Amino acid sequence: MYHGRVVESGALEDIFRQPGHPYLQALLRAVPRFNRKPGERLVPIRDYPRADARRLLARDGAPVEHDKTVPLIEVRDLVKSYAIRGAGLLKSSGELTVRAVDRVDLDVFRGECLGLVGESGCGKTTLTKMIMRAISPDSGTIRFADGNRWIDVRGLAGPELKAYRRRVQYIFQDPFSSLNPRMTVFDLIAEPLVIHQIGDADERREIVTELLRLVGLDPRHMRRYPHSFSGGQRQRIGIARALALKPELLICDEPVSALDVSIQAQILNLLKDLQRQLGLTLMFISHNLAVVDYIADRIAVMCAGRLVEVAPRELLFRRPMHPYTRALVAAVPDPERKLDLAALMEGRASIPSAWPPPFTVDGERRAKLVEVDGGHFVRVDPAADLGALAS
Repeated sequence: MYHGRVVESGALEDIFRQPGHPYLQALLRAVPRFNRKPGERLVPIRDYPRADARRLLARDGAPVEHDKTVPLIEVRDLVKSYAIRGAGLLKSSGELTVRAVDRVDLDVFRGECLGLVGESGCGKTTLTKMIMRAISPDSGTIRFADGNRWIDVRGLAGPELKAYRRRVQYIFQDPFSSLNPRMTVFDLIAEPLVIHQIGDADERREIVTELLRLVGLDPRHMRRYPHSFSGGQRQRIGIARALALKPELLICDEPVSALDVSIQAQILNLLKDLQRQLGLTLMFISHNLAVVDYIADRIAVMCAGRLVEVAPRELLFRRPMHPYTRALVAAVPDPERKLDLAALMEGRASIPSAWPPPFTVDGERRAKLVEVDGGHFVRVDPAADLGALAS
């Protein structure tokens, strides 16, 4: 449909293989797909002009080029548990402890985009919120690279914690509820500058103007309120707000899941451009594997609070090894093939006890992330035959 009218209808193969109407053709060009050519960009139906980022590029001490083999964030043995009390009429006096994050080891390298995928409730958001110290872990270490020294993120407090939070910023999933409806766009974007006492009133206005132009919004609208903008425009306001403090790490928590495919293409292209232009490091959470395939350099797969597979994007989708990863890939809808229900393990792919050996471990030994080849890590029994697994 377009402008209230049906512009094209037909059989599935006709719609996907021989689209006739220009609007349908434009929609299909905006949808991420796995068979893209190297360097191919999504084509949104309507794009917008973007300006340079003179002030953002002047980030103090930021390297011009990043070595993507050098970690910016190092996570080791991270654990976060929650106690769940009984509910209902017959409340239990006891508590059930659930591990939202279970002994996670992860490196995020400078200048890369790390995709984090997994089902709802697997611990993705909890992990990223511990990295930015929005919540505190039960145990484990989080280290942030500050030049030639490491910062212990768990040990930060007071002014040091405030300074760290300038370097790690968050883009939220919902562009409607993440912006205060009683604040103008100018106040929303300038608020981080006020909190961290950056610049005077004139400097803040210049920074907000540059940020709005950078994300493709008209600075003349900075006195409007969020309800005056579309979903995609609100998400760009959220991105501008997150960039105001010149962060080094940008955590994107499903930032395009609430947007239609054309606006989604705009935001994904914007994030890729900003990563290259500003030298940003990204962590990108998503359920949509095609979206992650488009934007990520490496992908980490999470299930039941654990990382089960980490690999470069092209390796993960070409040769997934863990049963849960295979189930995720098999569940991707594709008009040219039927879903492989066998790979979904009858709905039990996300239950660790249902995984076959060597992905489950009995007794006292625990499965660990083991490098199989070329930066491809899989959670298996360390005593397993890795050669057979790789083949």
